Amino acid sequence: MMNLPLIKGFKPYGQQDGLKNSDPVILLLEEYESVKLCDYEMHNHISACEIMGVSRPTFTRIYASARQKIATALAEGRQITIEGGRVTFDKDWYLCQDCKCYFSNPELDNEIEECPLCKSKNISYLGQSKLDGKNIDTDKELCVCPLCGYSIPHLQGKPCKQEICPDCKVPLKRNNLL
Repeated sequence: MMNLPLIKGFKPYGQQDGLKNSDPVILLLEEYESVKLCDYEMHNHISACEIMGVSRPTFTRIYASARQKIATALAEGRQITIEGGRVTFDKDWYLCQDCKCYFSNPELDNEIEECPLCKSKNISYLGQSKLDGKNIDTDKELCVCPLCGYSIPHLQGKPCKQEICPDCKVPLKRNNLL
């Protein structure tokens, strides 16, 4: 289980013209988690693979891939985007019906009573992203309605929030962000 990163990525600043490749480096959520566990929280590989629920060889491959991608982004001055992968989130999610804010409950002992953004009490419980604890297979990217589950294939370069559910009339979310 993991939580979403606090940010969606990093952008370099002070770039010089003529970069050979301006495509972002995609850091998968499990790669982000492996770097966070080892390099930020200072776990060794054995404890990190147990936390992530993967074998030691699998963890080592994930971690090596993450470090290679980060090095590529730094050396080539490329943006890092954190998204996708196969993960399970450990928090329940809510939707404010007034401001359409999605939020989780970081204090599991306290019950959610209002939206943290607009303070509205008109909130809906979404559960664990309508996934019931299953892995999210974001190799198959979808834009999904958080209310009814309606989905369409994600088009690279077009934000899911530009798509509207025909039934619920709310913006869609990427399947790994629900």
